[in-house]
Amino acid sequence: MPLPHLDRPFDYLVPADLADAAMPGCRVKVRFAGQLVDGWLLERADESAHSGRLAYLEKVVSPVPVLAPEVAGLARAVADRYAGSLADVLRLAVPPRHARVEKEILAAEPTTSAPTSGSGEPTPATPEPVPATAGSTPPGESTPATGGQGGWRDYPAGPALLRALTQGRAPRAVWSALPGEDWAARYAEACAAVVAADRGVVMVVPDARDLDRLDAALTATLGAGRHVCLSAALGPARRYRAFLAARRGEVPVVVGTRAAMFAPVERLGLVAIWDDGDDLHAEPRAPYPHAREVLLTRAQLAGAAALVGGFSRTAEAQLLVETGWAREVTTDRATLRSRTPAIVPTGDDPQLARDPGAATARLPSLAWTAARDAVRADQPVLVQVPRRGYLPSVGCAECRTPARCPHCAGPLALPNATGTPACRWCGRVCAGYACPECGGRRLRAAVVGARRTAEELGRAFPGVPVRTSGREEVLTAVGDGAGLVIATPGAEPVAEGGYGAVLLLDSWALLTRADLRAGEEALRRWMTAAALARPASRGGRVVVVADGGLAVVQALLRWDAAWFAGRELAERRELGFPPAVRMASVTGLADAVADLLAGARLPAEAEVLGPVPADDDRERMLVRVPRSRAVELAGALHSAAGTRTARKAADPVRLQIDPLTLF
Repeated sequence: MPLPHLDRPFDYLVPADLADAAMPGCRVKVRFAGQLVDGWLLERADESAHSGRLAYLEKVVSPVPVLAPEVAGLARAVADRYAGSLADVLRLAVPPRHARVEKEILAAEPTTSAPTSGSGEPTPATPEPVPATAGSTPPGESTPATGGQGGWRDYPAGPALLRALTQGRAPRAVWSALPGEDWAARYAEACAAVVAADRGVVMVVPDARDLDRLDAALTATLGAGRHVCLSAALGPARRYRAFLAARRGEVPVVVGTRAAMFAPVERLGLVAIWDDGDDLHAEPRAPYPHAREVLLTRAQLAGAAALVGGFSRTAEAQLLVETGWAREVTTDRATLRSRTPAIVPTGDDPQLARDPGAATARLPSLAWTAARDAVRADQPVLVQVPRRGYLPSVGCAECRTPARCPHCAGPLALPNATGTPACRWCGRVCAGYACPECGGRRLRAAVVGARRTAEELGRAFPGVPVRTSGREEVLTAVGDGAGLVIATPGAEPVAEGGYGAVLLLDSWALLTRADLRAGEEALRRWMTAAALARPASRGGRVVVVADGGLAVVQALLRWDAAWFAGRELAERRELGFPPAVRMASVTGLADAVADLLAGARLPAEAEVLGPVPADDDRERMLVRVPRSRAVELAGALHSAAGTRTARKAADPVRLQIDPLTLF
């Protein structure tokens, strides 16, 4: 049941006519408190410890055991870690049933009964491993990758990692990818090594573009039909069909977006996540688990290998390295220098001496020159702009007061050069806007978006094709000829041969956010874009419009995300922020939050911080404990929530453990 005070298994009798269909892991319907509700059959037993009278199962919804025992155990562990209920986690773990797909699969089965395992469920077919002979080299260790790169051999610990995977061992690694690295090919090679050991793989990526890239790499490495993709964007039928293929052991590899983190895979040998700092890995539904934490928990429970990779590194990944739970896989400085583009800031002293206006210019002369030289060399140019739209924020041209909606006080934006200002919150058009401070009616740009940037650069580079990649249209790839690509973070297309220049504009928009992860997120976005540039030996340049003295800019210049992650972790440890500690967010109406915390038996070391304002007239309290008390904190909050639901408290309270946004 999804209610905290009912978050436990209940015993039911199985009638004789359902004895064959009622298998562990199948969907059932039962009577609970006089109502017919959906449930999961977790286990069959000869007797019950319950002393009272037991009710019977009402119906077996489907005889297909879609809930694997390993996934059920993982779901329980995730619920306990995030102070949630098992029912909520199972809702995330198993996609909704699609009856037509089930009928098609059951109709295609042979009439003879399938062999069963000791738990009473069908034993999946053993997948055929990737051919490998004794003493053969693991995939990717000696065969150069496309473009003359050395694959995992570019990383001193890379060949050892592949050998361990091929031998069926469980290494744990945090991988810092080189600029220009074909990360999908490297993941496919690691996957092939695991499959060669007759083990299964679960890989999670942030979005559909990354999934398409990994899908193509796995098809090229493993061959067709050796893996399935799981994503909410597939649609109900395709997603459920792919899920059942994994559950029945028809494929050894499952890849996907965060929907795949609970994918059922037999003999799990490796879990992997790419770009774990992307906020798309955070589940927006209760109990709000993060894909990285789910996969690491899964690796721990299953004794599987774990691979956390990215161009940058999060403080959470750095903690895995510093505690010894995982080893880092990085390259040597010589290889790094040969693969890195020339990265320069515009805000350091030498640049300011040559161009005093660079401190305030949106496109300093250094950035303009880099773009011009790349275009003249018939190379594409990538321009990363943090904000989408045309002018997402405007202000009074006379006194520079931010323009606000007179109805809801939301920020006004201009959709195009001749458009009418409209509110970004309520959508109302403000044609007759007048500044409440000075009465001025002229507006000026406060924040420039991607489409306005494309318009300005199109005028600066006449005759050069200009394309945008963002929310309206996300480009996957562009050619290697001269052209300008203006993209928002996460929508940067891959250029054939790499970009001749990458310009990182409006750095202030990323660095001045009131967010614990502002610096980490800025570096992640910058490195993701800079990794698409050509090496310096081939003329690749990256210009970041920021002060070169900032630590985050220094990390970009040296391509040293590990150093910055270590610095971030040390600061958070000193200040008492995640991941150095475990922190819970309790959000709701003031009386409801106070009621829950008053009834929670928090650990003695717990610190209660707040309240701070939240959305919709609610408030938020933060509870901080040492990591050693994390289990006690989650248990105390879950128990307190159960007490409130048992007495049918009216106002809900949202519990989140280590949320991405604290303030």
